[in-house]
Amino acid sequence: MRNFIQPGDSLAVAVPYAGGVTAGQGVLVGAIFGVAATDGAQNATIECQTKGVFDITKEPALAITAGARVFWDNTNRRLTTTATSNYQVGIATATALAADTTVRAWLNRVPPSGS
Repeated sequence: MRNFIQPGDSLAVAVPYAGGVTAGQGVLVGAIFGVAATDGAQNATIECQTKGVFDITKEPALAITAGARVFWDNTNRRLTTTATSNYQVGIATATALAADTTVRAWLNRVPPSGS
């Protein structure tokens, strides 16, 4: 195909955060969510992995069950199960206890319940 550009498993994005990002952190740019492949200062262009399963920082003291939808809290830069004002990024693939700092999540934008 002449119009094929790339598979889309990773995309180059400009870091939107004043403090920059470190490799392994979540990054939300508009409607694109990914995990930073490298460190980057604000406005630097970095590669973000948009597909796959990752251990990502979660809301403290929140237990998340395997199979739960997870949402990106862009203000606090972490995953949560709270949908309101957050961006859905995937599904937890393993249970995370309240004491855990991360949750294993499959990046897979799924439609809201009932859709």
